[in-house]
Amino acid sequence: MQNQIQLPSLHYKGNVEKKMTLHIFLQIMGKVRLKMTPRKNHWWYITEYIGTTGFTTGPIPYKSGTEQFDITINVKKHQLEVNTSEGHSEHFPLHNSLTVAAFYQNLMKMLQKANISVSIVDVPFDLDIDKPFDEITEYHHYDQDYTHKLWKTMLWTSNVFKEFSGRFYGKTCPVHLYWHSMDLVVTRFSGHEAPPMPADARISDKDAYSHECISFGFWAGDENVPEPAFYSYTFPAPDGLEKETIKPTSAQWIDNNGSPMALLKYKDLVNTEDPRKELLAFLESTYLAGAKKANWDIEKLKVPDLKEM
Repeated sequence: MQNQIQLPSLHYKGNVEKKMTLHIFLQIMGKVRLKMTPRKNHWWYITEYIGTTGFTTGPIPYKSGTEQFDITINVKKHQLEVNTSEGHSEHFPLHNSLTVAAFYQNLMKMLQKANISVSIVDVPFDLDIDKPFDEITEYHHYDQDYTHKLWKTMLWTSNVFKEFSGRFYGKTCPVHLYWHSMDLVVTRFSGHEAPPMPADARISDKDAYSHECISFGFWAGDENVPEPAFYSYTFPAPDGLEKETIKPTSAQWIDNNGSPMALLKYKDLVNTEDPRKELLAFLESTYLAGAKKANWDIEKLKVPDLKEM
């Protein structure tokens, strides 16, 4: 009999400033990776990851590619760490009086000390904050308990997403964290080009949605959906998608900027008898709903059961 999985209790309401502080920290780290990492399709080169100690950029090349470094929010020691392949290591503590401005300034000083030269676009992306990082003092709400709970939730989710990812033969992105919206994502592609986006669409959207895809994610909540939740959407959205049956029964279709998006609230999953099974059911059913309606070759893209091999 499978042991009951104990997932953290996680809420958006009451944690808005804590979430925003962490979100901006992750954007600063992500912008460093964006500036220094060679381009890869669909913006896969800018993302961050859920690691064994916290949120990390993964390896970033420097010194013309002869060396690497990484930046990690260590949620066990609650410190920001920079480590290089040359053996250089620096850190500073994270606490609830550390402003975004101080975080940014401290990180830039650590990078300079490690002989890592980088200049980023030093303003938040898509967060309705118009001032540069080194002037943001209103957000200073790093919270150890909230950050640890979010990391543990994303660590578990990342593992389930990876299991789901292995069931598909087509092109699939790594399980990674997009820092612009702070959601953990895995995306499947049909292999076919998507219709061209409008000429005035953002360059980020044009590259992200150059090909047909079905995306699955988890995010910690926002003003539109003020609680942590899992989601799935198909791009381009096929007609009738919202009429397809999805699992578990607590999942539902909602409107997302004129297109259907499947939603499974974290609170409806956390206390179920088998959260992993329920989440996999959500991922599989929303994939099949989108793939069926978009006429993907489901059987060709399906990985057979390998248990007996």
